[in-house]
Amino acid sequence: MRSRRGRAAVATVGAVLVLTTGCSFGPPGPDQAGSPPNLPRPSAAPTSSQGGEDREAALTVLAKNLEVPWGIAFLPDGSAVVTERDTARILKVGPESDAEGLKVTEMDRLAEVRPSGSGGLLGIAASPDFKTDKTLYVYYSTERDNRVGRLVDGKLQPILTGIPRSAQQNGGAIAFGPDGMLYVGTGDGTPTGTLAPDPKSLGGKILRITTAGKPASGNPVKNSAVWSSGHRDVQGLAWDSTGKMYATDSTQPKTSELNVIRKGGNYGWPKADGDSTDAKLANPMVSWPATESSCGGVAAVESLVATSCLLGEKLYVLSVTGNGTVLGEPQELLSEEFGRLRALVAAPDGSLWVSTSNQEDGGEPGPEDDRLIRLVFSDGGAGRS
Repeated sequence: MRSRRGRAAVATVGAVLVLTTGCSFGPPGPDQAGSPPNLPRPSAAPTSSQGGEDREAALTVLAKNLEVPWGIAFLPDGSAVVTERDTARILKVGPESDAEGLKVTEMDRLAEVRPSGSGGLLGIAASPDFKTDKTLYVYYSTERDNRVGRLVDGKLQPILTGIPRSAQQNGGAIAFGPDGMLYVGTGDGTPTGTLAPDPKSLGGKILRITTAGKPASGNPVKNSAVWSSGHRDVQGLAWDSTGKMYATDSTQPKTSELNVIRKGGNYGWPKADGDSTDAKLANPMVSWPATESSCGGVAAVESLVATSCLLGEKLYVLSVTGNGTVLGEPQELLSEEFGRLRALVAAPDGSLWVSTSNQEDGGEPGPEDDRLIRLVFSDGGAGRS
């Protein structure tokens, strides 16, 4: 039985955001397609940085009354497609809008999906050639395994099967990289982490495949889909404008990690949970105590990298240099304002879209949950309505 969070209904709100001076959101990299939707006008509130100047930020609730929205991708017509984990629905959000927010319509419902635990309909990615091929790629759970499928005209064709399925740690991240290849974040799903270091297993990995589901040319091991290993539960993937790749690892017992992903890297699970002294293992760029984080989504815009957290009920925002060094301390946004936060993506206009995940076990849904939220900085020149 889910309980209800005693919060007032919120349609469009202003928020106080604490960031380092001089940071702003800008346009995304060339690999992200689409155009900005017609959005309701946000409210704005002056915000201040510690030791810095005041700046104005805007926060808009785009859609309400969703159920565990898990993945978000953008289409060339300015709309977004959003998956719901437990209903197995794919929703089209926008580009039309009214006073309540963006129009939400059911685009598809996938009968092949068998949701339970953390499994179900998870990540989604639009083909880079969506204008002509009308193809979506989804990560989903069946009774036996997790799969990547290609969806065209309502027909789902599995292209990669045999990804380990478990009650928890199912991974689910899926995204096209700047190289045009499809990257897939999976989970280990075993009590002792036996799959993550196993080169023959698809579990606990980031995979790099073609749109046909085959291992991509240039992978660390020929004829293997594995790009990196030693992960426990990869739920978010993103690239910055330089091509640097970021991923979250969200359900380790002690920490939640934000990693810079390098070809062939071993990120430590199960030998390491957070930083390690083993030179063969890649340390996280940042890690947080699990109870303050459990972060899923990740997005990169200009010099900022952000991650959205379930148990922490917040966004962490980092200022990152070109070589991947974090400047200062991570800043916290939306802390305990909207409950559990899951998906986080950079929109084509440079704004951030984040989803709540309160309509699930462990959540305390309010009367409008779950929601999609849009975040911009009005002085950054990006994402203005």
